[in-house]
Amino acid sequence: MMDKVRLVIIGVGNIGTLHLENVLSGKLSGVELVGLCDTNPEKLTRVKEKLTDSCKYYSTDEEVFMDEEVDAVIIATPHYAHPVLAIEALKAGKHVLVEKPAGVYTKKVREMIEVGNQNPQLTLSLMYNQRMNPMYQKARELVQNGEIGELRRTNWIITNWYRSQSYYNSGGWRATWKGEGGGVLLNQDPHQLDLWQWIAGMPSRIFSFAYYGKRRDVEVETEVTAYVEYENGATGLFVTTTTETPGTNRFEIVGSKGKIVIEEEQLKFWQTRVDEAEWNETYSGGFGEPEVWEIKIPVQFDGDSGHLKITQNFINNILFDEELVSPASDGILGLSISNAIHLSSWTDNWVSLPIDEDLFLSELNKRIAASNEKDTEERVLDTKNTY
Repeated sequence: MMDKVRLVIIGVGNIGTLHLENVLSGKLSGVELVGLCDTNPEKLTRVKEKLTDSCKYYSTDEEVFMDEEVDAVIIATPHYAHPVLAIEALKAGKHVLVEKPAGVYTKKVREMIEVGNQNPQLTLSLMYNQRMNPMYQKARELVQNGEIGELRRTNWIITNWYRSQSYYNSGGWRATWKGEGGGVLLNQDPHQLDLWQWIAGMPSRIFSFAYYGKRRDVEVETEVTAYVEYENGATGLFVTTTTETPGTNRFEIVGSKGKIVIEEEQLKFWQTRVDEAEWNETYSGGFGEPEVWEIKIPVQFDGDSGHLKITQNFINNILFDEELVSPASDGILGLSISNAIHLSSWTDNWVSLPIDEDLFLSELNKRIAASNEKDTEERVLDTKNTY
């Protein structure tokens, strides 16, 4: 039985460096860093001083997958490569932890999931680290246990993603259809889109307004407003941008007998003593509404330790068969919402879920064909407090 997972990190840019620091911190158990892989030798040179002489350096992912002394990989490359490399790694017998997003389009992610299902002995997990935040876990528990009654409305305003032009200029692949495949939805919002459906469920259809290159010299979306409807008639709104400061992060979930608001790292919960549907049916007094209680929920916000916890969960699943908090099969859900928002804005029409994957890919390929990779020197930025 394996007692330690021999790990390689593929991609040593912004997020790959964070993974490296997490492994070197000593806060993870049951794992040994055996190597790093990047096609840019300068990135490997930059981190060598942090590592022991026994660490291996790979210039191609093929070298990693051929190495029998590697048990698992973390994929921290640009987005298009996520499912492609995951599929190659699984076929080579490696366990895989994929950074967000799961991919750029659901058709490829679905292929990755199918290959994972064909290799049940291997672990395939996603870095949806905010699922480890106790506040979002509690919100999900309240919704799923019926504490807010029937879902009526969800609103998420998430605009505290401020990114300057210098950020977009830090890599030639950034904010291009060819290199990144999307903007704020695909880079900054995957965690929120995942949490939105994880807590409140998947919408049935979406109509969106997305603005491409607004206030930034980029190809992709920098501002989005999306309206969604759920199967039961509930509605939702998702508002996001990278150009607003000061930004807002406010998530509201309203049901027939309660409301949850998460804002400024606090969860507030109100519950009516009588479900609104019952009150409406039985109350005869004209003006009036059910008595409402504000209930204090004993939960703390923790948005910082999720990376470590998801990585440990991935390791523990390999070693001890611990249940995955963020299995790869979930990655297609939030990405479906992202793809649907793009497709709605491109076609100026409603998009039903599950989406028409071939239509989405056809529309995406049109934009890839017209995309231009920027001629800019790639920089590794300080990512503290951005994940």
